[in-house]
Amino acid sequence: MFIDYNMNQLILPLDIEILIPEHYLSRIVNLAVEKMDPNLLLSLYPGGDRPPYHPKMMLKVLLYAYTNRIYSSRVIAKQLEENIYFMWLSGHQKPDFRTINRFRSERMKEVIYETFFSIVDLLREEGWVKLEDYFLDGRKIEANANKYTFVWRKSTEKYDQKLDEKFQQIVLTIEEATQQDEQAEREKDLQEKLEEAPITSEKIAETVKKLEKRLEQDPKNRTLKKVKRQLEKDLLPRKQKYEEQKATLGERNSFSKTDKEATFMRMKDDHMKNGQLKPGYNVQIGTEGQFITGFSLHQRAGDPGCLIPHFELLEQYNRPKPKALIADSGYGSEENYAYCEEKKIEAYVKYNTIDKEQTKAWKKQTGRLENMTYDEELDEWICANNKRLTFTYEKRRKTENGYVSTQRTYLCTECPHCPFQSSCAKGKDTKSIAVSLQNQKQRKEVRDRLATAEGKKKYKKRKVEVEPVFGHIKHNRHFSRFSLRGLFKNTADWGLLCIAHNLKKWETHTKENQKIS
Repeated sequence: MFIDYNMNQLILPLDIEILIPEHYLSRIVNLAVEKMDPNLLLSLYPGGDRPPYHPKMMLKVLLYAYTNRIYSSRVIAKQLEENIYFMWLSGHQKPDFRTINRFRSERMKEVIYETFFSIVDLLREEGWVKLEDYFLDGRKIEANANKYTFVWRKSTEKYDQKLDEKFQQIVLTIEEATQQDEQAEREKDLQEKLEEAPITSEKIAETVKKLEKRLEQDPKNRTLKKVKRQLEKDLLPRKQKYEEQKATLGERNSFSKTDKEATFMRMKDDHMKNGQLKPGYNVQIGTEGQFITGFSLHQRAGDPGCLIPHFELLEQYNRPKPKALIADSGYGSEENYAYCEEKKIEAYVKYNTIDKEQTKAWKKQTGRLENMTYDEELDEWICANNKRLTFTYEKRRKTENGYVSTQRTYLCTECPHCPFQSSCAKGKDTKSIAVSLQNQKQRKEVRDRLATAEGKKKYKKRKVEVEPVFGHIKHNRHFSRFSLRGLFKNTADWGLLCIAHNLKKWETHTKENQKIS
């Protein structure tokens, strides 16, 4: 005897929703998307043509796929035919992989931040986050680009300069071939004109047109023919290529030819252990309770310059300003401290030498600025041997974000008779220091703030806040490399991943509360 097996028997329930548990992840995804402003997704479709799939359905399917570590549009399309959770979210509709990928890379890139922040606001309503403390950190994620096809700014500028010199020589050759009289004077005038105006592709193209007119009058001039061919076949295409590369570079030093918006950076995942540069993006996220409350993608490798653009993006979308910012020493710059002070955000951000200053070896080094005393009335620094360093000059330095820092240089006049000269001045005749008084004031405030009980508690919490989130995404969720190309497409990709992370975290907390109750 066997249990009855009949594939032709109609069974209940007919609605697959009954088969889905009450607090299952797919229900949370459905709830989150349904509570969003419907006009947000509807604004992506101007109307006309063939009716598209509903954006709510497409978003639900994408988010549920990302929560299950499925990032391939082909695999998502397959799940819509086999997985009951996907079938329920899609209403048994089956968009193909091209439609799914087009919605993700073209539609969602327009509203990814609005979608993400609407989910964060929902988490706030549910009581999972308060948006008061902001734990910030960054990681470099490898781009979907060839790491051996690159363009470097220095090489482009060097080759472009050589091309300009070659063009100048060709122009002189043209003048020699057309007019022999008063050559020296013409060369001088020509050289002055070349130095006044920069050499561009338009200028080279204009020279080619002039050559064509001259060849109409003298068609047998071999020199002009040779020069015209060289300009058309060699210099003009190369000049156009260098101009295009410079425009693509912008303020960056490099980019990949397969993803022109990716910048070469040093990654932590260096399997060859040779410091190899790889194309990637610098991802910044802010967390609270291991929920991601803010994110941004940057093309610069350094974390210090990403803090202000990150918070400016939050302001752009009218996000509530956090009361406290907690970050590691990579963000401890004068510019960032000044920004937090301006925005009235308490900065629990270490600077790069704060831990070393507490060691005995550091305190024994007489040449360190931190071991000196500042005489505010005389504007002088007093070293550990009671020698004075007097003010000499000051210079201003401008950062990538436009912040101007003033560096004051102080020089000691009593070094030759000091027994610590060799260790303090390090082989130089006199000891000199360059210091920003504003930054010294900021560092003192940060030291005092971090020394309080609240400061110690907040900074200690950082290690179990933002860093595990990156570890969870890269190792548990198997997301260590972008699959799309371009800054805006990868922003949408990362935004969907952040939403999926929050929804997964929401499910975990819901189950824990059920067990307690």
